[in-house]
Amino acid sequence: MRAASRLTALKVLRGVVAGLLLPASVHAAPPEHAVVTRFEQPGLTADQLGVIVNDDDPDSVAIAAYYRDKRGIPAANLIHVRFKPGRSTLPREEFVQLKHQVDRSTPRNIQAYALTWAQPWRVDCMSITSAFAFGFDPAYCASSCKPTRPSPYFNSSAARPHATYRMRPTMSLAAASVAEAKQLIDRGVASDGSNPAGTAYLVSTSDKARNVRAASYPTLRAQMQRILPTEIVEANALENKSDVMFYFTGLTHVPSLDSNTFLPGAVGDHLTSAGGDLFGGSQMSSLAWLQAGATGSYGAVVEPCNFPAKFPVPGIVMAHYLQGETLIEAYWKSVQMPGQGLFIGEPLARPFAGVSHHTRDGGVILSARLLAPGLYDVQAAPSMMGPYRSVGRLPVGWGTREIKLPNIPPAYYRFERRVGSTPVQ
Repeated sequence: MRAASRLTALKVLRGVVAGLLLPASVHAAPPEHAVVTRFEQPGLTADQLGVIVNDDDPDSVAIAAYYRDKRGIPAANLIHVRFKPGRSTLPREEFVQLKHQVDRSTPRNIQAYALTWAQPWRVDCMSITSAFAFGFDPAYCASSCKPTRPSPYFNSSAARPHATYRMRPTMSLAAASVAEAKQLIDRGVASDGSNPAGTAYLVSTSDKARNVRAASYPTLRAQMQRILPTEIVEANALENKSDVMFYFTGLTHVPSLDSNTFLPGAVGDHLTSAGGDLFGGSQMSSLAWLQAGATGSYGAVVEPCNFPAKFPVPGIVMAHYLQGETLIEAYWKSVQMPGQGLFIGEPLARPFAGVSHHTRDGGVILSARLLAPGLYDVQAAPSMMGPYRSVGRLPVGWGTREIKLPNIPPAYYRFERRVGSTPVQ
């Protein structure tokens, strides 16, 4: 956000604050000072996540049971299917029947899916996570080096993807064993609201074909530096770092992953042709990121060529995650053409959740690692239970970390996000 834009926003904010007056029809005694009861922050919840379990796969059953317990996912959200496990690919015809069954069994409130297996990871020419998200559609597949159908969810402000776009972003709780899956789940749960003091590492490699994202690194560092420490590393490997929150690179194999410490909720991926081939491929599996301690990763299951649009845009992943969205939302929103890409990790990991607020000098200060941009409806009430009534609108621009509301009348306040905007210019 430029200085002139900040000044304009501040002037508008003062105008909104000046209008925060309780209606005369409210008779209950307000509190002695302003109290914030809620500042709406984006982020899917456990009751909006469907967990798909393969009852013919004992590992899938065990992972689903552990995940349900750790995340408090309602029993009604468990969706049962049956198919032969241990294959890398599902034929299109078999998947279509499976998807019809899942659609019939999915409660209406479900906005996203978690798959409780690592195999299969592909449906013919689509990744299995994209196939469950959109349904099988050849438009999401590539014929040689060509673009594929874009996702309507890309860089959107939508909080309910199925309600908005009729698609359910999907992530696989991928692991080589039940024990590793449990460790992944535990990392995701541990990340929630931790607001980690980590670093984003943007690694620019010597592999010109796979280093295509590096062109955007200087702009991204300038945008993000005051929100999260962001470093550009000119090397083929990041080594001996103890604070990895984001790690983006481009190589067929990433050396020295195990020398680094990934914080709970961390994200890492390498732009290459076959990272989504999780077992036995000629390139490094995206699963290696999770085994090294990351909580989320991404890889292609069919040759994508080096289209940046078919891989996560680092700045968009970071922006959505930092403003409090879950891993599945932030990662999915960062890929413009996800049909060939596999999303793996703990979907509900949410390290940057939470907006803190405290009173000072008759006003309120709201702060977060990054506040979601948009227009917020400001509501006030004399009691924490209400009735709440709209008393103004508050615009929040990209890059806002703190809002000061000086000298507002004593009342209980909540802020409901009405209009979103794209986070990265």
